[in-house]
Amino acid sequence: MISSKEIKVLDINSEFYGIPAINLMENAGKGVSDFIIKNLKCENKNIIFFCGIGNNGGDGFVAARYLAKKCKVTMFLTDEKIKTDIAQKNFDRLKKLNIKFFTNLEDLDLILKNNDIVVDSMLGIGLSGELRKPFSTIANKINSLKNKTVISVDVPTGLNTNLSIIPDYTLTFHDIKETMEKKNCGEIKIVDIGIPKDAIDYVGPGELSIYYTRPKKQSHKGDNGYVLVIGGGPYVGAPALTGMAAQKTGADLVFIATPKRCWKIIASYSPDLIVKDLKSDILTSQDLPVIKELINRCNSVVIGPGLGCSKETEEAIVKIIKLVIDENKPLVIDADAIQPAGKHLELIKNSNTVITPHVREFKKFTGIDLPEDLDSRIYLVCSWAKKLNITIFLKSSVDILSNGKDTKLNKIHNEAMAVGGTGDVLAGIIGALLGKGIEPFDAIRIAAFINGQAGNNAFGKKSYGMVGYDLIEEIPIVLKKYL
Repeated sequence: MISSKEIKVLDINSEFYGIPAINLMENAGKGVSDFIIKNLKCENKNIIFFCGIGNNGGDGFVAARYLAKKCKVTMFLTDEKIKTDIAQKNFDRLKKLNIKFFTNLEDLDLILKNNDIVVDSMLGIGLSGELRKPFSTIANKINSLKNKTVISVDVPTGLNTNLSIIPDYTLTFHDIKETMEKKNCGEIKIVDIGIPKDAIDYVGPGELSIYYTRPKKQSHKGDNGYVLVIGGGPYVGAPALTGMAAQKTGADLVFIATPKRCWKIIASYSPDLIVKDLKSDILTSQDLPVIKELINRCNSVVIGPGLGCSKETEEAIVKIIKLVIDENKPLVIDADAIQPAGKHLELIKNSNTVITPHVREFKKFTGIDLPEDLDSRIYLVCSWAKKLNITIFLKSSVDILSNGKDTKLNKIHNEAMAVGGTGDVLAGIIGALLGKGIEPFDAIRIAAFINGQAGNNAFGKKSYGMVGYDLIEEIPIVLKKYL
């Protein structure tokens, strides 16, 4: 079973991985026609299609084109202005055939009476609320029919609204959609429309396009997330990269809590960063009161970049992790915070935590050496995510993203991204997305694509001379292209 949002993700990712949406529409429509020809003995029968103006209607246009070779096909259009390019292309092909078109609701009774099979291809997934005219009028008419076979394309028009067509069959594409069952869909048949395996297994632009939270026109500062980055001490650049990446991903404000030896340097990188200096040259438990106040102000927290691994710092990291989780704030545990977290797994269990290890850090976190075999790695990462009920982003040649229930892979990156700083950028992107209220698993899927595509853009310009900061400059370009 799959949600309406996930189907939209797959549609976009299919195009990205080489199968255009118009091909999927062709496969969908042909699948509908093949079912009708094989199962309903439609030769010499009259078929009426009710088609909308979007892609669900486009699927109907394709099916009608194929069926017109064997049956008498009539078409009722809910509107004369087709909404999508690919639906328009298939409508133009259909118009060349000997098919009669209707658009007037006053003709409904006559055309329904004269047809044996009724195909509902008006509205697709993702509707809610009230079904309006002309759809409500058509739905009521179809539901009152007797001795007619009614087929819905993908989902019945009006599914999950106050009024829905109740068909004899629903020919749904790729997988059963959420809430579909026999009582609201009739007999459900799954039609394979050729979504490529990579689009199913790997992240792509679909995650960004569908799950990224766009600011509303009436947004005020703070509505799109405040992010706290806790980092620095032995290393200065890492928390700065994390903070700037969070800014470029769309966070309204980014706070960086950092030891006093770092704060002036970090503040000099960007006037937009709000840098809070801590008490000493490394993070210690003395800093907890200041950090607790910042946690309360922010929507998400990233801990780890550049902190180092002194005993005092590791003790402070554990206490801060507890503070964040007690406040029920989403947390990214990265870099130097991963090993201390692994020593206190009970703290992060069943929390909104994302942990971002590479293979060596995964061993520090779990004590387990990951094998080279991808399937075995996927199994172990998923098992640990499920065991702890957290979200894991394993960074490798093929990234593995899992929350224990769902798993995705990522191969959108390049070998030059092994340079220092790209992981800090990734942590900042995830922190910004969590601060926007995006669910952790969706956040890491989006982040994998943004970070990888930004890295590929940077590689195209800088080749093997690219550095972590080059990714940050590319983040807005990726957002602009795919949102």
